[in-house]
Amino acid sequence: MSRETITLEVTRYAAGQDREPRLESFTVPYQEDWVVLDALNYIKDQVDGSLSFRWSCRMGVCGSCGMMVNGVPRLTCAAFLRDHRPGPIRVEPLANFPVIRDLVISMDDFMDKLRRVKPWIIRDAERPVAEGEYRQSPAQLDAFKQFSMCINCVLCYAACPVYGIEPLFLGPAATALAHRYNMDSRDEGYRFRAPVIADSVGVWECTFIGECSVVCPKGVDPAAAIQRSKLASATDWARSVLMPWGGRGGDR
Repeated sequence: MSRETITLEVTRYAAGQDREPRLESFTVPYQEDWVVLDALNYIKDQVDGSLSFRWSCRMGVCGSCGMMVNGVPRLTCAAFLRDHRPGPIRVEPLANFPVIRDLVISMDDFMDKLRRVKPWIIRDAERPVAEGEYRQSPAQLDAFKQFSMCINCVLCYAACPVYGIEPLFLGPAATALAHRYNMDSRDEGYRFRAPVIADSVGVWECTFIGECSVVCPKGVDPAAAIQRSKLASATDWARSVLMPWGGRGGDR
């Protein structure tokens, strides 16, 4: 183990016990290939077992280790210590979410928003399995593939100033996933998602600052999904005025 060290300033807080969060400093061994998550696990295993944080895969897939690293929403499994030398490195829970304990946030609000947009394939009627799969062309797949990469890490919500001010805002990830299914050629659930997307706290709350796309670790570009959803919503409204007898909008 290297004798070189680096300091982490980590948020400590327990809901219902502490009046407000505080920062506690920990000195950990510095390793060239260590990420912030490695340092947190060292603290948990070797220094203070009461430190609480979430993680699972350590491969940038599960999305559970998101935290604020020096004020920026990051997956701590991809935030290398070497990029933050000489330190200290400030590690805090994701912004804009209630804190349960230390670095653990409550995601209840996001999960509620996710349920509202119904991020799954909806069919008016399923055909028998014997008739085969629903085939897609490469072009049909490309229409939504980018937006399907979301891992629900909610870094985009921590970076979104609109969500920070208006917590009812539907937000980036939920909109991106709604757009993903609206663009899927196998899906027939647009009419269920459209009212949620076009609601007063839906996509029209977005001021297009774009920080959600900047911090996204998977290149989903939720800002683009929001702008495309605005276009679909505006098209729906125009069609409702010009063609009140029916017709759906969208850019499918």
